[in-house]
Amino acid sequence: MPGRTVLHLDLDAFFASVEQRDKPSLRGKPVIVGGIGGRGVVATASYEARRYGVHSALSTAIARRRAPHAAYLAGRFDAYRESSNVVMGLLRTISPLVEPLSLDEAYVDLTASAWPVDDPIALGEAVAWLRNELCQLTEGLTASVGVGSSKLISKLASEAAKPDGALVLRPSEELAMITPLKVSVIPGVGPATTERLARLGVETVSQLQKLSVNELVREFGRVMGEGLHELAFARDDRLVQHVREVKSISMEDTFAVDITDRAELAAILARDARAVAERLTRKGLFARTIGIKVRHADFSTWSRSRTLNGATDNPERIGQVAIDLLREVQVADGVRLVGVGVSNLTDSAQEELFWEPDAGSDEIPIITQAAPVMRRRHGNEASWVPGMDVSHDDHGRGWVWGAGHGIVTVRFETRHTGVGPVRSLRADDPALHVAAPLMLAVTRSAQQAEFVNEDQFIVSSGSTPDGLNPG
Repeated sequence: MPGRTVLHLDLDAFFASVEQRDKPSLRGKPVIVGGIGGRGVVATASYEARRYGVHSALSTAIARRRAPHAAYLAGRFDAYRESSNVVMGLLRTISPLVEPLSLDEAYVDLTASAWPVDDPIALGEAVAWLRNELCQLTEGLTASVGVGSSKLISKLASEAAKPDGALVLRPSEELAMITPLKVSVIPGVGPATTERLARLGVETVSQLQKLSVNELVREFGRVMGEGLHELAFARDDRLVQHVREVKSISMEDTFAVDITDRAELAAILARDARAVAERLTRKGLFARTIGIKVRHADFSTWSRSRTLNGATDNPERIGQVAIDLLREVQVADGVRLVGVGVSNLTDSAQEELFWEPDAGSDEIPIITQAAPVMRRRHGNEASWVPGMDVSHDDHGRGWVWGAGHGIVTVRFETRHTGVGPVRSLRADDPALHVAAPLMLAVTRSAQQAEFVNEDQFIVSSGSTPDGLNPG
């Protein structure tokens, strides 16, 4: 679409940066946020940790071998959500067309703003103002910003500007930027498509540009083939969506110990089905398709789904289908992850004609105690998790450095105090309490500001082992 100007903003190493901001003793040091157990996965690594080869989605066990002296923290979603809310609120003061992609990333259509999109120098100054304002409001976070004529170009520009930089591209500069890059930078080109293109001798965008539309259509079909050809020449007409369409809602649990008890797995699916149904209800949506995912002890993953002859938000119906699907899975060798999800969503109920709840059925057991999951439990003062905010009646605010053998080690500091002392306390010390994250000044002074609903980020991807969305 001619004349469009799109901004892409990506907060730098978001989760880890929030931790470094709030914990002065970690600034400039390797910090890794994610699952801290043996089966954990890295959600975000600070730039200091990335020098050791640690990156998101890496096994925490491998990360510990590569960076044994890094700080490993379980994560604090409340703190991340607050900073994200502030950033998204700032972007909405610029343009009404803001499309959040996650807690730390968003597109902004500047064509709908008052920004000087036709003046490159003034536009660059506006971007500099945005980055400075963001840093001030979040009390120290940084972001990389890219500006171009499309989503594709603005995202590539922000990637090129990382970390803590900005790149504003004129339309005449865009094709030269994308041509030498790997073909995997094109949206929709994942590992499978990359492999198919490699068989055609295509590894870079410049090589992709040499293939004709007919060749690409013959290999990938009309829609994808024509799309690849357009994107290879930096032609991207995707609009910035003010409200992103929710395509699926899911909930997963990763267990600290493998489960072989089918009844216990069924209970967990029933519990997660209720959580999924609650999210459907909050969104005013109904699901036609229900599915489950099961990961075995050997990491093999099994998934199945069933499409109903109607659409539902009924937790009993979702749970019943999930448990029916579970019957087809062997669990005797142990299950390490189970999840339930819904898709094929609609905004109108279409009740099934021949389904009724199983009154009194024992197929969906209702229990309150399930297997321990690798997820932080807020408010449980007997379980001290590294990174957790705490307060002590005598020593003030701090955070958990580590715990074990009846002892909890706390560093007493906040982002306002500078590096603080470390003290070892009894894990059952009655003066030690779990605390909420220290609020940002802008949040305290503007409680009624228009902030982003966290479900916007949770529902599309489920939860990771620690209830985090990778950043």
